[in-house]
Amino acid sequence: MVLAVDIGGTKTSAALADRGDMLLCTETAPTRAAEGPAAVVSTVAGLARRLLDGSPARLSGVGIGAAGVVNAVTGTIVSATDTFADWPGTPVAELVREALGDLLVPRAPVVVQNDVDAHAEGEHRHGAAAGAASALVVAVGTGVGAGLILDGSAVRGAHHVAGEIAHLPTPGAEHLRCPCGRMGHLEAIGSGIGLHAHFRWLGGDPHIIDARGVAAAAADGDPIAIRAVGESAAAVGRALAGAATILDPERIVITGGVPKIGDAWWTPMLSAYADDAIDALQSTPILPGELGDDAPLRGAAASAWRAI
Repeated sequence: MVLAVDIGGTKTSAALADRGDMLLCTETAPTRAAEGPAAVVSTVAGLARRLLDGSPARLSGVGIGAAGVVNAVTGTIVSATDTFADWPGTPVAELVREALGDLLVPRAPVVVQNDVDAHAEGEHRHGAAAGAASALVVAVGTGVGAGLILDGSAVRGAHHVAGEIAHLPTPGAEHLRCPCGRMGHLEAIGSGIGLHAHFRWLGGDPHIIDARGVAAAAADGDPIAIRAVGESAAAVGRALAGAATILDPERIVITGGVPKIGDAWWTPMLSAYADDAIDALQSTPILPGELGDDAPLRGAAASAWRAI
């Protein structure tokens, strides 16, 4: 079996997985991202030991999906937002190998990739993108991320940023600052944090503290909340139309917490895509993900088995 890990800004999940990428058991803990790389790696190691629970069994490999721009060849973080203290430059693969030590079989591979790339691999192998020759898998949650699959493999790009749809300049987001520090990117309005920021910019209730609250207010008929949800979703749709024009994927898959808002989000998102996409792209399927939180873990497991 292998260890599959999903390192997010808030929580880290880890699972033991068999050769079919099926998750045998899963554990979750706070990432402790603000405490620095040593704390993050310690969390991963602690989860691994909890999963094995004193068993003499050892891991054949480790697959990790990590937040940030990742050099998947070296397993090193290239860049990241301020959520992770001192994360850029961290040799995650090397540190995890050292931390797991006796839990690994000799020469067990430790593979690290971007978390949404792992998510995309999971959906492509086992979920809504299965069977597609190419797929763009977009996660819309606290932030926005995407992974591009072509001929069964993740496309990384020359600077390891292929699929970073979060930082597409997006009409309608000009008044909001992206976590990268620049104005007007998709994540500034299309993410959960961006949706809430846009709601506040529109004059929404200051007592509503997050996107979940905005969605609830929209469901209750709050006109500012309804507008915020619609305009945030439309920004995602416009960005997808732009990405589809460049990439022409066979299938687009949307995952993450924000799309769970429901029709109030999906309808304006799809409408904006239809308004901006050229005729040849109107028939591109845009589907909800099928695997939920299991997707990045199953994709990470697949990367470990491939390395083995």
